[in-house]
Amino acid sequence: MAPTSETLTAERILEATEEVLRRHGPAKATVVDVARALGVSHGSVYRHFRTKAVLREAVTKRWLDRTTAALSGIVAEDADPETRLRHWLAALFAAKRRKAGDDPELFATYTVLTTENGEAVNAHLADLTGQLARIVQDGVDTGTFTAADPEAAARAVFHATGRFHDPGYAPAWQRPDIQSDFDAVVDLLVRGLRP
Repeated sequence: MAPTSETLTAERILEATEEVLRRHGPAKATVVDVARALGVSHGSVYRHFRTKAVLREAVTKRWLDRTTAALSGIVAEDADPETRLRHWLAALFAAKRRKAGDDPELFATYTVLTTENGEAVNAHLADLTGQLARIVQDGVDTGTFTAADPEAAARAVFHATGRFHDPGYAPAWQRPDIQSDFDAVVDLLVRGLRP
């Protein structure tokens, strides 16, 4: 293999892995394909990620973390808790719709990978519900919301909106009435949180 002029980093490997997954899908993508795309030996890839499973988990985590990072800014916004809650839920739905609609092959690939990588998915879900819990807690602290247990309320909101962010519902996200369904669910949830 020709030596690469750039330093081989974990991030470069993850970028190449994502592209290989997009081209070949999760069933056919191999570490050798990733190494070939980078112009290095597969041993070089294994020095960063000791197994194919570890590499797949890392690329899955990277994909999920993009959503978590985008939403974390909303948690810290200088807005009232109800506005932040609505904005956060809308941003989550928009991010999932974008991922499913803009790159359906990669979305399908990651749907497979997330079933293989429960630890990465569980951490992602914990991060998301933690963000929601901070918004709900802020609402309780300011008197905007009432919730005896903000963490339980956040989990309930997350589960109640699952139709709008769980990849299993992706085919329904293109329906013409999906936005009005989303708005109705969010309105109901917000009314339920108010004192």
